[in-house]
Amino acid sequence: MENQQKLLTGIPEFDVVLRGGLLKHRIHLLEGKPGTGKTTISLRFLIDGAQRGEKCLYIALSETERELRATAQSHGWSLDGIDIAEIIPVEVDLERQQSVLFPAEVELGKTIKLITDCIEKHAPDRIVVDSVSELRLLAEEPMRYRRQIIALKQFLLQYQATTLLLDDLTIEPRGYDLESTVHGVVLLEQRERAFGSVRRSMRVIKMRGADFQSGWHDFAIVKDEVLVFPSLIADEHHRERSTEPMSSDVPELDQLLGGGLVCGNSVLILGPSGVGKSSLALQYANAAAKRNERVAYFSFDESSETLLERATGLSMSIADAIKRDSVHWERINPSRISPGEFIWKVRRQVEDHNVSVVVIDSLNSYLETMHEEQALMLQMHELLSYLGNMGVLCLMVVGQAGLLENVRDPLDISFITDTVILLRFYEAEGEVHKAISVVKKRPGWHETTIREYTLADSGVQVGPQLHDFEGVLTGTPRVSKGKSA
Repeated sequence: MENQQKLLTGIPEFDVVLRGGLLKHRIHLLEGKPGTGKTTISLRFLIDGAQRGEKCLYIALSETERELRATAQSHGWSLDGIDIAEIIPVEVDLERQQSVLFPAEVELGKTIKLITDCIEKHAPDRIVVDSVSELRLLAEEPMRYRRQIIALKQFLLQYQATTLLLDDLTIEPRGYDLESTVHGVVLLEQRERAFGSVRRSMRVIKMRGADFQSGWHDFAIVKDEVLVFPSLIADEHHRERSTEPMSSDVPELDQLLGGGLVCGNSVLILGPSGVGKSSLALQYANAAAKRNERVAYFSFDESSETLLERATGLSMSIADAIKRDSVHWERINPSRISPGEFIWKVRRQVEDHNVSVVVIDSLNSYLETMHEEQALMLQMHELLSYLGNMGVLCLMVVGQAGLLENVRDPLDISFITDTVILLRFYEAEGEVHKAISVVKKRPGWHETTIREYTLADSGVQVGPQLHDFEGVLTGTPRVSKGKSA
């Protein structure tokens, strides 16, 4: 069997989805409604070929050369080395036109003939035809269109070029003649959200004779790049993990957790606003940085200035750790990012920078801002499984509504996490106090006590067990039986 070579697309993460690129000397279809990014991706494909010294040809049936160059210029790209041919589809008298079968049997349709003549003239290695929707309009009848596509396919296969056909899916009802004829099909979609930027995604429908990563993959078009974010498959990623507990540098907190948190665990820090959830997560980040471990801190809610002010007030050296790149801090705007892009950011920190601690602050903003996204919880489960396989401690901050109310996980995510740390306010003797407890930890033992929790100038402090009260978790404690009021 012929060894199928692959051709890089100029978009590295797209090549990851394609398991190495597009099959060489084959015909591939890039389809999607107007505005989904077909032209941009196809230009990257040709630019990559030109940079490798290959001959590249863009056949424009629906756009002018000036429009194409303007598109490239908007991304800061040069089309030097790429031939652009404007072909105006020929109106034909369907009463006299012969059905096209194969080039050797009957003359090609006039527009198809213009295309093949252009290809023979330029002798390209890579070809883009934009778009086949124009050919479908000219053919009018599905059978005539299919015959013309088969004729074009036979010509391209004999010519030994790698071709991208673009289809804008504007013809209704939609047929699948083209998809069944070509070797590979990639579908692009974009969806408007209630607020924020559109979400773009792609899916490889088929790639005849080649492996690829199935499913939907988010992608983004930025000024100078097309960024694809391959969907995460946790089972494909593993590395050795340490069996030693990770210390918080607060002995009482480690004792509460049965010796400390375990590498590869996912931890939910749950509590109302202002109780000190982010400060607790920051304590673990600071401790890891002091051990010369790398930390990735993703903040959805606060600025770097606020974070550094809090750290300084708790005598933490996070500012120095960020400067020396022991801590990667990044502000995330959930209305401008897709779930796939966020997961890709986490992966790059884990795989490229070997981080051992990931902080997500807060999960409320991430999940609630993108509540209209489907299967978001499944993606979060896959991310936590991935971090577990890679031996990374993941700390997730989740806020509760209100200040003094019954314990409740507002996002219903505690079931997929390994450890749940609960922070509460309670009132006693005319003052507001804070309490900390561990309500779940796997694997291993943990204390079932409720302890005093304090944020002081010297840092995070965990005090003794609250023996004198009961009902602390409700926010309205009572003096324990046997104790004087």
